[in-house]
Amino acid sequence: QVQLVESGGGLVQAGGSLRLSCAASGRTFTTMAWFRQALGKEREVVAEASYGGGTRYVDSVKGRCTISRDNHKNTMYLQMNSLKPEDTAVYYCAADPNYFPNEYHYWGHGTQVTVSS
Repeated sequence: QVQLVESGGGLVQAGGSLRLSCAASGRTFTTMAWFRQALGKEREVVAEASYGGGTRYVDSVKGRCTISRDNHKNTMYLQMNSLKPEDTAVYYCAADPNYFPNEYHYWGHGTQVTVSS
């Protein structure tokens, strides 16, 4: 059974840092990603990472966030620095067997990130 379990969310002041983790079980995935959904807004992709190390970022987090994967642990991370109040959202881990897919088939339950001003 496939499971994606996020951890590492919390409350942080603007300018601070957080590291999110997503532990996958049940299979390995070609692509894993972080999405976020702020209150009243649509879910958006934040960053994606392929098994081979390729990455993509949404423009709003470039230079502030780093996505990485530990393939041996089947775990993905998102290091977030210089956090802003507009980064406040529920962050979701997603994964898919395809390479940078248009849609992700597997999802975690999310972890709340709150950035205070």
